[in-house]
Amino acid sequence: MHYKRIILSFTALLVTIVVAAQSNLDSILNDFYNRPDRVLVAAHRAAHTAYPENSVAAMKEAIRLGVDIIETDIRETKDGVLIIMHDKTIDRTTTGKGLVAEKTYAELQQFFLLHDGEPTSEKIPTFKEVLELVKGKAMLDIDYKADGKRAAKSTARLLRKTKMEKQSLFFLYDYKDAPALRRMNKKIQFMTRAYSKEDVDGIFNQGIEVPVIHADDKFYSDSLMGVIRGKGIRLWMNALGKYEKLEAEEKNSGFDALLRMHHTNIIQTNFPEELIAYLKARGLHR
Repeated sequence: MHYKRIILSFTALLVTIVVAAQSNLDSILNDFYNRPDRVLVAAHRAAHTAYPENSVAAMKEAIRLGVDIIETDIRETKDGVLIIMHDKTIDRTTTGKGLVAEKTYAELQQFFLLHDGEPTSEKIPTFKEVLELVKGKAMLDIDYKADGKRAAKSTARLLRKTKMEKQSLFFLYDYKDAPALRRMNKKIQFMTRAYSKEDVDGIFNQGIEVPVIHADDKFYSDSLMGVIRGKGIRLWMNALGKYEKLEAEEKNSGFDALLRMHHTNIIQTNFPEELIAYLKARGLHR
């Protein structure tokens, strides 16, 4: 009887954890689709202050912090496995050397991810692992860095198989790539990069619905961004670079400067914990 009680208690705990995670995702999706007044936080390469960038540990930490969107990078190995890696080579981020595209997945598993230049116990995760980890917990921004049709098809297929389209954004550096990818998976949601007003017009004229446009301060104007927001599209801006440098020099100054571009309602940052606290203090995050 004693063991039965332990098993029942453990089962109840697991159910509670799963329900809590799902409830958090429901809140994120509700904000994403229905609360444009709320500013969502995207963790750049996951929450990597204390863990290796793009690692499973960094993603678990992002989920724990209550991040809305986890940004991650996809590349393809020599034998066609989709893995999570920002750079073309593994030199900067692992104990190994060489191009991702010239190594098999098995070869990559011999190496460990680095944090602040020191080896950790973390290994390079696959895209499939990340989808399974994040499913039901947070949104995912897929920064697609693989080359070729095979990798694109594999990405579209995995999103379909895991039913992750609704909680994922497929980031396109060129909005003109959307039609080909849409043919591979009709449910894919795109976040398209805009570098100018002409790009914004091109995105609108293409006729493919996009829930997010990634812009920057070089061509920000309240009038143009107001048109984007008026169409029910979220506006993604980066805190990366100068805004986070300002933030390091004086607390809140970088985030204040960023939000003076007041149509912004998704911010990508290397410091998600600090940004969430900043936004909550101002009633801009749940």
